[in-house]
Amino acid sequence: MQAASTRSADRAVLRGAVPMAGVCTMLASGLSTQLGAAIGSLAFPVLGPAGVIAVRQYVAAAVLLILGRPRLRSFTRRQWGLVLLLAADFGVTNLSLYTAIDRIGLGLAVTLEFLGPLAIALAGSHRRVDLGCAVLAVAGVVALMRPRPTADYLGMGLGLLAAAGWAAYILLNRSIGQRIPGAQGTAAAAVLSALVFLPIGAGVAVHHTPSAGAIGAAVAAGILSSALPFLADLFTLRRVPAEAFGLFMSVNPVLAAVVGVLVLGQHLDVAAWLSIAAIIAANTISILAQPRHA
Repeated sequence: MQAASTRSADRAVLRGAVPMAGVCTMLASGLSTQLGAAIGSLAFPVLGPAGVIAVRQYVAAAVLLILGRPRLRSFTRRQWGLVLLLAADFGVTNLSLYTAIDRIGLGLAVTLEFLGPLAIALAGSHRRVDLGCAVLAVAGVVALMRPRPTADYLGMGLGLLAAAGWAAYILLNRSIGQRIPGAQGTAAAAVLSALVFLPIGAGVAVHHTPSAGAIGAAVAAGILSSALPFLADLFTLRRVPAEAFGLFMSVNPVLAAVVGVLVLGQHLDVAAWLSIAAIIAANTISILAQPRHA
């Protein structure tokens, strides 16, 4: 019965019958994530990327602790190992992404980060279309990182590190979801990551007196980029097939670029826009070309 329902939902996607509420929620989630990152970057001059990430981790931990309600005493040693890896991944991914945003701008940083889930989607596939999609995505990255006097290779490298972190997050979350019920594992990892960032936040506060505006921007980043998207994804994944969800993830680099232009005044050249289009096209083609099952 459940399999039949899933096939019916997949056919509905092909007919363009994705529930409008799901479409609106996915778009709102993506926009919230990128807007939160943009607002958080406004606090970089005062708090720096590490300070903003610290506050964001505190907010995310508070929200996930309430929603996940982890029973920490019931975790086995193996479960704790996965939780510790995910906690480290949270910190590395967010810190590398926000530092990349500070150096190369929101649009390019998020585009590079998007390579993480794209690599997971293409990995292990033997279809020619997926090989072509991988070549198209790599071409987009090469165009983004082409040698030029103004190129910030450290910033681009941090964007790629964030991509690896996002890929690791997908794999770790999959393993944790199989071994720990509900959102307990993710919540525990968020709390541990927040604890690690406590001394970082304290150090930033001591050396750079935070203003109310900077703290407000960092808290807004935590709410818009962590809390709201998490709740939105819970709603969406219950109503929208995974295929449609993956397809709509492609809009994030575009949203990031647009938010970067409108909120931060970060303008991209034509080559950068073409690179973003190539990476998005690679994901879109790969998803649409997946075998259909009756």
